[in-house]
Amino acid sequence: MRKINIGLTEEQRQGVVELLNQDLADAYLLLVKTKKYHWDVVGPQFRTLHELWEEQYEKLTENIDALAERVRALGGYPIGTMEGFLKVASLKEHGGDVPIATEMVARLLGDHEQVIRNLREHIESCEEEFNDVGTADFLTALMEEHEEIAWMLRSFIEGESLSPDGFNPASEKKTPVGV
Repeated sequence: MRKINIGLTEEQRQGVVELLNQDLADAYLLLVKTKKYHWDVVGPQFRTLHELWEEQYEKLTENIDALAERVRALGGYPIGTMEGFLKVASLKEHGGDVPIATEMVARLLGDHEQVIRNLREHIESCEEEFNDVGTADFLTALMEEHEEIAWMLRSFIEGESLSPDGFNPASEKKTPVGV
């Protein structure tokens, strides 16, 4: 392979590749979990969650491809096996059980929040330890997508309805509608 000369040392690139492969492993495990819940969800919120998770796993699929391509752009090789993903992922499987819909949402929320925390650390490492602002920027965009997904999942399980006059019975406070 031709030597890569992009302003990063071999050690810097390898360090970043390791971080990216961790992110790739978590993204792949999160994809599998999201698809599984998409298939298994039942109850009054079936359609809403089924469609939401389809949107989310499609986005995760795009992100997985982008992560793998970033690894290749830096001269590394992406992990490509379930065994490899499970070895480096920070997320854990929940094999053998099918929780109720709200627990599915809570588990996925927890996983996205873990991914966000990991990405924050990896962004900092890319900037400070490996001097790779390009990958830091790439990971920042991924983190923002996970933050949006986490917000949607959090809103699903923690949301409270407001009456038309802005009264929130749970808090017994007047809250302006639309705020």
